[in-house]
Amino acid sequence: MTLHAQVGRAEGAGDANVRVLHPLRLHEGPTGDGVGRGLHIGVAIDVETTGLDVDTGKVIELAIRRFRYDADGVITTIDEAFEWRQDPGEPLTADITALTGLTDADLVGREIDEAEATRLLRSASFVVAHNSAFDRRWVEKRLPGAAGLNWCCSMRQVDWRARHFDGRVLGYLLLQAGFYHCGHRASADVDALIQMLRHVDADDRTALSEMIETAAKPTWIVRATGAHYDLKNQLRARGYRWDAAADRKVWWREVADDQLVAEQAWLAANVYAADARPQKICPEIARVTPRTRFL
Repeated sequence: MTLHAQVGRAEGAGDANVRVLHPLRLHEGPTGDGVGRGLHIGVAIDVETTGLDVDTGKVIELAIRRFRYDADGVITTIDEAFEWRQDPGEPLTADITALTGLTDADLVGREIDEAEATRLLRSASFVVAHNSAFDRRWVEKRLPGAAGLNWCCSMRQVDWRARHFDGRVLGYLLLQAGFYHCGHRASADVDALIQMLRHVDADDRTALSEMIETAAKPTWIVRATGAHYDLKNQLRARGYRWDAAADRKVWWREVADDQLVAEQAWLAANVYAADARPQKICPEIARVTPRTRFL
């Protein structure tokens, strides 16, 4: 990526066949955008862990950075960056070292400042990660004092395709926006997330504004409890995902308020009909708010 950026600069930005990439460096202080210092505060977060299972894994790196934004969802100020590492008390696997760039030597004797991290999270109107369905559980396990906050997700609550991006992977979004960062580290991903929230669409609307509006709308978690095993492909095609948590193990999806009745009708016809061999008579349905989403 660095080489491509250098080639682009060498050949000139005027060539329509060349895309110039710039290193992403977010500086603390005013961004020069929006109105004033911004009356509202958000906090971006990213974690690196020893695995994918929150019940058995441990957080090994935590990055947090607050930002201020105005009434139009424009980020006006970026605060100081915080990053902590945590000694998991056990050797890292080769896969985790390759993914995160962290080694056992980087972590030995290190510890997250739980009080400071909790204070920062609780000082904002909401917490945002690029995959909050992953990050939230890890954060609340490691920082129980930060449980029950409002959460948003920059991956799921922004329509990146409508903004003419391909895919939703953070690093790829950043490349398409003309930037690159230095690897899969928590602090780099936090800065990438903040930069992408600053993206403005054709209607001059920021991704942050879109995300906040989407997050505020009530939605419903629909769990297809008792669905027969043979229906897994139909459920997956419908947008359901498998929750493998020990106390759940169920296919589920989140639907908007105005989609709930249609979803119940589909389930009645395809999952809970007698010939579908269900083990329950109906799904479990729970209303979702920013305080309960992504759990």
